[in-house]
Amino acid sequence: MNAVIIAVLVMLILSLLRTHVVIALLIGALAGGLSGGLSLQATIDAFNSGIGGGASVALSYALLGGFAVAIAQSGLPHALAGRVVTLLGQNPDPARVKWVKNALLLVILLVAISSQNIMPIHIAFIPLLVPPLLLAMSKMQIDRRLIACVLTFGLVTPYMFLPVGFGGIFLNEILLKNISNGGLDISGISVVEAMSIPAAGMIFGLLIAVFISYRGKRRYNIEKIAAVEESTQPQSRKNILIAIASISVAFVTQLYTDSMVMGALLGFLLFSVTGVVRWNESDGLLTDGMKMMATIGFIMIAAAGFAQVLKETGEIATLVSSSVDLIGNNKPLAAFLMLLVGLLITMGIGSSFSTIPIIAAIYVPLAMQLGFSPLAIVALVGTAAALGDAGSPASDSTLGPTAGLNVDGQHNHIWDSVVPTFLHYNLPLLVFGWFAAVTL
Repeated sequence: MNAVIIAVLVMLILSLLRTHVVIALLIGALAGGLSGGLSLQATIDAFNSGIGGGASVALSYALLGGFAVAIAQSGLPHALAGRVVTLLGQNPDPARVKWVKNALLLVILLVAISSQNIMPIHIAFIPLLVPPLLLAMSKMQIDRRLIACVLTFGLVTPYMFLPVGFGGIFLNEILLKNISNGGLDISGISVVEAMSIPAAGMIFGLLIAVFISYRGKRRYNIEKIAAVEESTQPQSRKNILIAIASISVAFVTQLYTDSMVMGALLGFLLFSVTGVVRWNESDGLLTDGMKMMATIGFIMIAAAGFAQVLKETGEIATLVSSSVDLIGNNKPLAAFLMLLVGLLITMGIGSSFSTIPIIAAIYVPLAMQLGFSPLAIVALVGTAAALGDAGSPASDSTLGPTAGLNVDGQHNHIWDSVVPTFLHYNLPLLVFGWFAAVTL
């Protein structure tokens, strides 16, 4: 069996068995490296050489954790939650609760979509926006798996469909560029038209999550949420204004420097110099925030090492090539296998942006030889790369939602973020992407 398949399956099975994701990634990397012909030492060396690639993201998460705790200290979270409670009223009837719930879901969805284009800060908004709303969401008994699905939809769908912000990078600078390098003439191709059917699959999955899977109520321990916020200072107009100013500084800094680290750092420093966070307490508060986000950071570091081991084995190209041998001249089978291989690769690497260069070099000539249209080839390669971003234990599209939803320890990364997003997005995307490839 191919080493990539072995590594990804080992990692996924261990994760589903509630083995910590970092341990699952380590064992999966060892299994993949050894089965791919690397020695134990070579596997360890490859893993070690790759972990540096996740260090920047891990540091960003850690500082964002400290920044999020500082925001909680300011009283802004209680102000936001209080506003939602006010909208609910003292004795909310089911109709009012439903209205507030839908409005809250819409706001979260719009912010998540905007984080990819209008304000391209990606996942940086999640630990700032979501934790303050947990208390209000829990009082309405909103299922956090639904929030995870809404957030992941907003993080993935815009870049795979709209050619602005991160979508401009994914669609124009990576997807079309690599397809062109593969030998296809891309002049006159509408990437939006090509990816519209796959994007419809994401919308289908979101609708299933909202109106069927997680429409019911789910109870959470409100005392645990209150315990997380018990150190919060009393609300004051000054503190809330400073919190808004700090968030704005963090946003503008990240926007213009492309560094979540600098944004979170300057935002935290503004809290400190204005006295919202006492200087002699800032060290402990920052440490608490880093602890809150440490798990996510270590997963990102381990995922980078895992991906490097898979690359060092050379088995990714072998996996893609071996699927070619099974295809023959069967276009529907070709489309399905290419999408399935893309899913496996992205599930392991955790990044759809990194998958395209790996698969395009082989997929494009093969698809041209089989007679796929230019639009179908763009849809095929784009969908194959996007598959697995939602639903991967190592993807920031699932790690980000977990970072915001699990601050009180009541949201499991695998079973409450990974599995729901995998089922609601990867499966429809596989079907809709296949349909696009065989009909366009």
